Amino acid sequence: MIDAAWLLIAIPLLSAAFLLLSGRRSDRWGHWIGVCASGAAFVVGAVILVDLLGRDAGDRVHDVHLFDWISAGDLVVHAGLRIDPLSMTFVMLVTCVGSLIHVYSVAYMEHDADRRRFFAYLNLFVAAMLILVLADSYLLLFVGWEGVGLASYLLIGFWNHVPQYATAAKKAFIMNRVADVGMIVALGALFSTFGALDFATVEQAAGTASEPIMTLIGLMLLVAACGKSAQFPLQAWLGDAMAGPTPVSALIHAATMVTAGVYLIVRSGPVYEQAPTALLVVALIGAITLLFGAIVGCAKDDIKKALAASTMSQIGYMMLAAGLGPIGYAFAIFHLLTHGFFKAGMFLGAGSVMHGMNDDVNMRHYGNLSRFMKVTWITFGLGWLAILGVPPFSGFWSKDKIIEAAFSADHGHGWQPWVFGLVALFGAGLTAFYMSRLFFMTFHGKARWATEESSPLPQRHPHESPRLMTVPMIILALGSAGLGLFLALGDGFVTWLEPTTGVLEHHEPVLPIPVIMISTLVVVFVGAALAWRQYGASDVPTTPPIGSPLTRAARRDLYQDDVNEALIMRPGQYATRTLVYADKKVLDNAVTGTAGLVGSFGLLLRKLQNGHVRTYAAYIIIGLVAMLLALAPWWN
Repeated sequence: MIDAAWLLIAIPLLSAAFLLLSGRRSDRWGHWIGVCASGAAFVVGAVILVDLLGRDAGDRVHDVHLFDWISAGDLVVHAGLRIDPLSMTFVMLVTCVGSLIHVYSVAYMEHDADRRRFFAYLNLFVAAMLILVLADSYLLLFVGWEGVGLASYLLIGFWNHVPQYATAAKKAFIMNRVADVGMIVALGALFSTFGALDFATVEQAAGTASEPIMTLIGLMLLVAACGKSAQFPLQAWLGDAMAGPTPVSALIHAATMVTAGVYLIVRSGPVYEQAPTALLVVALIGAITLLFGAIVGCAKDDIKKALAASTMSQIGYMMLAAGLGPIGYAFAIFHLLTHGFFKAGMFLGAGSVMHGMNDDVNMRHYGNLSRFMKVTWITFGLGWLAILGVPPFSGFWSKDKIIEAAFSADHGHGWQPWVFGLVALFGAGLTAFYMSRLFFMTFHGKARWATEESSPLPQRHPHESPRLMTVPMIILALGSAGLGLFLALGDGFVTWLEPTTGVLEHHEPVLPIPVIMISTLVVVFVGAALAWRQYGASDVPTTPPIGSPLTRAARRDLYQDDVNEALIMRPGQYATRTLVYADKKVLDNAVTGTAGLVGSFGLLLRKLQNGHVRTYAAYIIIGLVAMLLALAPWWN
């Protein structure tokens, strides 16, 4: 069955092509083609997974040759797939969560005239992500990488008749192209160093390369990962990307785009083993982004943007874990997997809330919705408990492992375990605060809406969503509740990943594990309690108060757009204007002036050629006289 892995990509890709080419005639049923394609990819993935689980650990890495891709002289590039525990983990996440989001979208996009095209883009997104995670080389991975970027652009700007939505799509597209520069430089350096781009060759030869070149490759791969996973300093596109339909947000944040950067770092483990400096930078970027996203999330009133900031922060946890090296690779993927379920569930829950609140995304217009949207409240609540890390929900088993690993960084020596450990611990408290703030502002407290037209509050009629939306939310909520415990039993998931990530290195943290666990639970409880006191038990104003300088900065995403504008956009605009001015005033004038001079000279010459015989006779006489005068000295 492993040889048939190409079906995983072919099915959603063919479906996307069919839906795009079939035209309006398939509007009434085309979306079900999209759902079936995603579901079929999940079934194929499940069969391959069962096949892989039935093999010994040493027989779980397979490279499947597809065809010769590029052939030029001695250079032959093959296209192939790598089936191993890491790629199959992503396959199951992408197809399972992706299929549930497809089903949800059938109802969510029911009244959209372009629903068929929307499902075509969803299928394209899934196919591109599967190419990315199944590729057996960096070159084919780059094909999927660009496909994910294209699909995200199409989906974020799906309602591009709204100018700001189109701008948000362009912003995501351009910032990811900046990151692509890092990927292209890394590919060039890999090829010049090893003469190949396939994972097998790089893994075998990584130890023979010098540390400086591996550090360069590692840093360039990190630049690529920062753009795709919205990590500091290339994170500014993520909040604006909420302009797309909510199922797109769920897909981007849970199963496709933002997870690609974490996959790239973990897949490139052999490179980072030879580049400890680059690995340390990965951990630092993860730690910075973790706090950055958490602080931003504490001040957002837009429910989707608050969840987006949460994703940024949680991906920061994963990058921090990946930056710890072999001690953290498996935990990064573990948290990515559990996060995929509870974040997708919460995004779909947010879409359900919007469905019942006239597409209003402002949490200051919510409150007391638990009475009217029971299923949404319960399923969202399970995701909330999971992301907080409350035992025994999924996040407890994955995020707490990262916190323990952070306290063990650098083998428990030097400054790293204290800095990374305390950042991870503080981040858990912030996570508890901003996610509890979101939960209480939405589902609890006094209603900040009314059903009567005479009320000064926004008029709303909240109601539960249809089953096509609630059933996927229920399944994801079950995953949020129990997936972490299931995978943690007997360290089963960590052992499963060992053929790819290597045997997990155990180091003693600088603090006893029980102390870390209790401290984590305490900061989580404190964060949730503070949020309850401020947003659950107290009145929440419908207009945001002025707030502290930090609050105002967080509302503006810690001025990330202002910094980008000041450092990159404005200088670029000024440079462009200067070049345009120089082009028009200097180059154009020089060229135009020269042309005018030549033209004037031509006009003068034209007057000499007037066609009159007497004029030409005069020229002959003048020439003759001039010649005689010139020869006069020799006559003497």
